[in-house]
Amino acid sequence: MPKKTVLVVDDTPDNITVLDGILRDHYNVKAAPRGAIAVKIARSPVPPDVILLDIMMPEMNGYEVLKELKSSPQTSSIPVIFVSAKNEEAGLAETSGMDIAGYLTKPVEPQAVLGAIEKVLGA
Repeated sequence: MPKKTVLVVDDTPDNITVLDGILRDHYNVKAAPRGAIAVKIARSPVPPDVILLDIMMPEMNGYEVLKELKSSPQTSSIPVIFVSAKNEEAGLAETSGMDIAGYLTKPVEPQAVLGAIEKVLGA
């Protein structure tokens, strides 16, 4: 069975490196340093199975990326898990009512990341 693909979206290269290290043995990992690139990758002929999305990014923040993804039939069904430096309570309050599949706080715990993705993908 081929590996599922996870798109990691974060403007901080170190955060992408950490998530790639956690995920690469289990999933194909694609990375996007900006929101606009993430949307382009999500709209590609082979879209990711799940997206790990930073909230605080320049140009196009995570909320704007989510809105763009959910507004298109092509990408609306891709599960999105926010990954943010905001504490979970504040983050969950801010994202209440948004169509997200999960919320993780930085620094990320490997088991929390893998568990959130497995929950979304039904693995």
